[in-house]
Amino acid sequence: MWTTLPLIGFDTETTGVDPRRDRLVTCSLVRVDSEGTSRRYWLADPGVDIPEAASQVHGITTEQARAEGRPIAEVLGEIADILGAQLAAGQPVVAFNASYDFTLLESELARHGLPTLSQRLGGEIFPVIDPYLLDRGVDRYRKGKRRLENLVMHYGVFQDDSFHNAEADVVATLRVLGAMVEKFPQLREKELREIVDIQVQAEREFQEFLRKVGRSDGPKEGWPVPRA
Repeated sequence: MWTTLPLIGFDTETTGVDPRRDRLVTCSLVRVDSEGTSRRYWLADPGVDIPEAASQVHGITTEQARAEGRPIAEVLGEIADILGAQLAAGQPVVAFNASYDFTLLESELARHGLPTLSQRLGGEIFPVIDPYLLDRGVDRYRKGKRRLENLVMHYGVFQDDSFHNAEADVVATLRVLGAMVEKFPQLREKELREIVDIQVQAEREFQEFLRKVGRSDGPKEGWPVPRA
C-alpha cells in the first residue's frame, strides 16, 4: 500500500513562470516516514537577476540570493541526489503542479551539465504524485479553481504559513494529499502506476479543454516532464 511508504514533498520558488527558461531560487524537500518528518531547504544564487515580479511572490531578491545563496550547481546536485534516490527506491515524490517543478529541475540540471533525473533513473521519472491532478481525476466535475490555496480550503487542511514559501507549500501539499486519501479511501488500494495514470489522464483532458477554448496547443506526450 503506497500510503505506508516514505513520501518526499517537493516545491521550488523560481525566477519566473517558464520552467524551461527560468531558474531555481529556493527549494524545499519534506520527508515523511515512520520516524517522523524531516526538512531540507536550499537558497541558491541562480546566476541571473531575479525579476521584481518574482521577488514579490516569494520574497527573495537578487541581492539576497547573491549574498546568502549557495552556488546553483551544488544546490541542484544535492536536490537531484535526494529525489533520484527516493524515486529509484520506488517511493513517491509529491509535488503540486509537478510538471512545473520537475521540468524546471530537469532543465536546470541539463543547463549546468549535471545528470538529469531521467538520466539517473534510466528513463521515466516515477512515481510522482500530484494532488492538483489527482484532485481533477477523482472529483472531475467539481466547479471552482484548484490552486493550492483552494484545495487547502476545500479539504479543510490547516495551513500554518503563507503561500509561495516553498516549505509552507510543501507541507500544505502533503496535508492536502492526506485529506484526499481520507475523503477518497479507494486511493489507498490503488497501485502507484494507477495513481499516475489517473493524473496523466486528468492532465490530458484538461489540456484538451484548453485547446478547445484557444488557450493551449493540446496535450503533449510525457509527464511530469512534457516533451518539448
